Amino acid sequence: MRTSARNHFAGKVSAVKAGAVNDEIVLSVEHGLEIVAIVTHGSAVSLGLAAGKPAFALVKASSVIVMTGADGSRVSARNRVAGSVVSVTKGAVNAEVIVASPAGAQVAAIITNESVDRLGLAAGQPAAAIFKASSVIVGVDD
Repeated sequence: MRTSARNHFAGKVSAVKAGAVNDEIVLSVEHGLEIVAIVTHGSAVSLGLAAGKPAFALVKASSVIVMTGADGSRVSARNRVAGSVVSVTKGAVNAEVIVASPAGAQVAAIITNESVDRLGLAAGQPAAAIFKASSVIVGVDD
């Protein structure tokens, strides 16, 4: 499968918490990472999401927030990959920032050059990539 989403995480569903409108899906993916997604109940049913089912998570880089110097437990977003900046590639307005966990999970973020400068982002600096569960797209291979 090919997509335009920069962040692709393959794994298995480890938990499903069903709701009347939305379901919470927890995916155990590579590098010991857990990704939490919120999808409609209808989507969870049509995809056959259940514990043990292989699935993948997609997250657009523009949906990722980069954080430095703060306690990530005090952020409402469910998904956080803490580690360090691998690279910063500036464009005319925005920059691509890659954050990697110590276990090797990598997350790409697109943020403004102004934010890169304000945060002082550079390779090797501690940082976290954060994204909301509602920003995660869950898929399965047929």
